[in-house]
Amino acid sequence: MAPAQQSENIRWRKSSYSGNTGGNCVEYAHLPAHIALRDSKNPAGGHFAVAPGAFARFVEAAAQGEL
Repeated sequence: MAPAQQSENIRWRKSSYSGNTGGNCVEYAHLPAHIALRDSKNPAGGHFAVAPGAFARFVEAAAQGEL
């Protein structure tokens, strides 16, 4: 997990399926070398980095109901 202070200038996004009422959301950001993921309830807790290809495969599998 990357330290929170390294993620201060990152543009975080949530799924369009996430509501604005809080809850359990995962936020993501496209960075030069990886995709960053974090818990929206704990943004200061740092982020988890994954390779772009692995993230794309995860999103596709989730969209097709394979997970």
